[in-house]
Amino acid sequence: MSCMNFPIIRKKTCFILLTLVLALLTLTAGCLDSNNKGDIAIGVAWPFESNNSMFREGVELAVKEINQDGGIKGRKIRLVMKDDQSSVAVGMGIAQSFAKDRQVAAIIGHRNSFVSIPASRIYEEAGLVMLSPASTAPELTRKGYKYVFRNLPGDDEIAREITRFCSQQGQKRMVVYYSEDSYGVGLANSFEDHAKKAGIKVVDRISYYGDLKDLERLHNKWKALDFDGIFIASGMPAGAEFIADCGRAGISVRYYAGNALDSPLLPEIGGQAAEGTVVGTIFNPADTREEVTRFIESFTREYNEQPGAYAAQGYDAVKLLAAAIEQAGDSDSAALADHLRGLKNWPGVTGCHSFDQNGDDIGELVVIKVLRDGKL
Repeated sequence: MSCMNFPIIRKKTCFILLTLVLALLTLTAGCLDSNNKGDIAIGVAWPFESNNSMFREGVELAVKEINQDGGIKGRKIRLVMKDDQSSVAVGMGIAQSFAKDRQVAAIIGHRNSFVSIPASRIYEEAGLVMLSPASTAPELTRKGYKYVFRNLPGDDEIAREITRFCSQQGQKRMVVYYSEDSYGVGLANSFEDHAKKAGIKVVDRISYYGDLKDLERLHNKWKALDFDGIFIASGMPAGAEFIADCGRAGISVRYYAGNALDSPLLPEIGGQAAEGTVVGTIFNPADTREEVTRFIESFTREYNEQPGAYAAQGYDAVKLLAAAIEQAGDSDSAALADHLRGLKNWPGVTGCHSFDQNGDDIGELVVIKVLRDGKL
């Protein structure tokens, strides 16, 4: 072999050695990450200031209980809470900040579907588990994402149960009022699809009215169409404000709505007109299962008030993630996603949870509530 070849051989050898060193460093870094014995950080994105609905309290109670019981394999849970202000821009900024934070194991959030849907792409690309306890729009789980989940029924399931109830109540010809966002459009579409199957005719569908005069004009039109009920696919406070305006315009029929109107603000904003409103939602506080009675007792003792649906949803979201992390053995996102899908009939306070391959919760979770004497 000629001496001329030695520099080339040295370069090749150095390149191979450098490649091996880098591979070892990467492997070591991964091992250090997965063997980390510090706190497990869970990000929480929610409109805390404007629309908390006791959600923060439910999340914090679950974390307190887990940490008091020794944490997850000796590791405490630490919450990183950020207010998304029900804003797409703010929500996406928060998603990007969580995606860059290697310490965050998973995200609980967001509340609004119109925030969750664009944010979910950021979490998916970052390989970070997102578990929404409130976003029901079908679009959220129709993209084939691996890391996106929700721990409540989607709009289609809620619409199916509410139309079944409408049919049992003898509704035949209904009006749909919806908000022009992903939640409102998705729920309105699902309701209309299931109404048709149930033999209920949707005689009109609106997303806007100008003032009370305009609503009175619409009312005359609906009376001519022989309507007997209104389905509301809108969030708070707009959905309750619509009911209040209907009362002022002299409209007196049964109102039905999705889970977004499951709120103590419904009677407060809707007033007397909201009495009798039927809501397809989640969490039955009258459920006698041990998980439910224990949660209500703990929550009432901690906060001196009864928990609502979003308190229960936040509580279950933390406990679900904790169960999946414990089964996975660490907080690695890929393992966490796999073990979330592996949970079957996991007993939570809102029902028994099971996830399908799309990240949808397919447990029997829908509850029908009626507003009576100012209480759901």
